[in-house]
Amino acid sequence: MKKKAWIILFLFVLFTNLLAIYLDNDTLRFISKSALMPVLATYFLTQTRSGSSGLKTWILLALIFSWIGDLLLLFEEKKSVFFLLGLSSFFVAQVFYIVFFHNIRMKEYIRGNALLLLLVIVYYFILMSIVSPFLGNMKLAVRIYGVVLSFMWMLAMHTLFSKNKKAGWWMTLGAILFVASDSLLAINKFYSTFNYAPLMIMLTYGLAQLFIAEGAVRYINSIRN
Repeated sequence: MKKKAWIILFLFVLFTNLLAIYLDNDTLRFISKSALMPVLATYFLTQTRSGSSGLKTWILLALIFSWIGDLLLLFEEKKSVFFLLGLSSFFVAQVFYIVFFHNIRMKEYIRGNALLLLLVIVYYFILMSIVSPFLGNMKLAVRIYGVVLSFMWMLAMHTLFSKNKKAGWWMTLGAILFVASDSLLAINKFYSTFNYAPLMIMLTYGLAQLFIAEGAVRYINSIRN
């Protein structure tokens, strides 16, 4: 399939999942969410087929562990341990995204930016100040995940200074949406539930993964030769 067809398919699966959430259809929600990351991973592989960059491995691993996290979180309402397992899987996915962005930074000799670090630190402490009093025995796990997520976001923003700025923008916007999705999830789960939270969380998450993958495709293809 062509690139546009894969993107349309991914957006269709994402829309189907949002519809399933809205209709409270567990069967459709399970099927659509289970298919989301495999479709995106296949899109990523087909679009970087001729690229020999070792960077592909890190994105694929991040998508695989994101998929595992998606599956585990489908069962969190049955047993709370599935939330922790899902969080752990996404923790690993974020580590792989960090390695990917760090490799870009090292490859292009991009210097650290103190302002970006300050922005991320401010975000982290604001979010933790909101949810920490309500985390209970999840306090340590959520705080550690927040640090890793914030670090991923900071490194993604450094790709704005790469030679392929369009790819950098895609990846940075994806990281921002990932942070937004996880922040909404934390606030809704631990602080206060709000209307349409599951829809907003899933929409920002799905677009986050798509944007990061699209940026990675553009970057990898720009260096394949």
